[in-house]
Amino acid sequence: MANLFQSVKQLFSDKKPLPAGMYSYQAPASEEAPYRLHLRIEADGSGILVINASTILHLNQTAVEYAYHIIKGTPLAEVAAEVAKRYQVDPEQARQDFEALQEQIETLIHTPDLDPVMYLGLERIDPYQTEISAPYRLDCALTYRVDGDSLQSAAPQERVARELSTEEWKTILHKAFKAGIPHLLFTGGEPTLREDLAEILQEAEDLGLVTGLLSAGLKLGNQAYLESLLASGLDHFMMVFDPEDERDWQVLETVLPEDLFTTVHLTLRNGDDLQPVIRRLAEVGANAISLSAVDPALADKLQALRDYAAVQQLELVWDLPVPYSSNNPVSLELEQSSEGAASAGAGKAWLYVEPDGDVLPAQGLSDQVLGNLLTDEWEQIWSK
Repeated sequence: MANLFQSVKQLFSDKKPLPAGMYSYQAPASEEAPYRLHLRIEADGSGILVINASTILHLNQTAVEYAYHIIKGTPLAEVAAEVAKRYQVDPEQARQDFEALQEQIETLIHTPDLDPVMYLGLERIDPYQTEISAPYRLDCALTYRVDGDSLQSAAPQERVARELSTEEWKTILHKAFKAGIPHLLFTGGEPTLREDLAEILQEAEDLGLVTGLLSAGLKLGNQAYLESLLASGLDHFMMVFDPEDERDWQVLETVLPEDLFTTVHLTLRNGDDLQPVIRRLAEVGANAISLSAVDPALADKLQALRDYAAVQQLELVWDLPVPYSSNNPVSLELEQSSEGAASAGAGKAWLYVEPDGDVLPAQGLSDQVLGNLLTDEWEQIWSK
């Protein structure tokens, strides 16, 4: 596996890529483990592969070539012969590389609790610099309402005259699918205040989209409610966490045993010592953490905490928005990202949809409305 794709990488980069577009495959129900694949190929030949509406693989042109043949069900002998002829490579090496990708995808199909976004055959350097046909992710604020533990004034309710209905959100989901957006994040406010959250998640699941929930999370401490979200296709969860509230730790006790990639968001304040919290999160089995600070002057302490999280073998998630609430300084999120990557991705790798359908490049950029995803055509919004 160490040399996967490397032997033909240079040759592939000099060849005309496959036609851009969306391709999909549904395994027969008779298979022991039926699965779904969605492949989006960009004009430059790179692409993304969505596995079972739960994991997104970012692929370079080489990997896209093989994924295309997997989608099309091309027999192994034909793949090896075609690749060997097209790229003047050894047929045996082409066969080995194709089988290696098949094996890796098969492993991901059967592996629980995965990071929803992975990179395969693509160096993770400046990932937002190339032209793409649609963003990789849509951040959907279902509501700006917040629960009783948060200050109502923290969410910008004055910006929206109304919340979209269930059917209107479904219309937006279908537009996202048609545009080739593979990943939806449902946030707020407090998105669990929407009684139709499970129904909206199910619609996304039926379309084959990857879904995440960003929430204070207390409602997920109810096992029946949690199971309803999981049954509707929820793939990952970021919990806005107050380490001083024992209820939050109890929620984690309920959530972490499930097949749900879970990120914990912590806010650093003056005088805080979050190292013991991070250590405890690692001990209880959290998958990842997200960090922000109330004061830019805490940047050095924030970086030290990120380093400490790495020592504790916790993955660092830096590009997810934080729900509006009294505990989370949304205005600093774009500034406090890994080497400015979140700023680079805003309006390119992801867009943000407010509860009334208005589209912003990212959360907090309220002076840059690109249009309304319910009433405007997608092409009109994306071209701005």
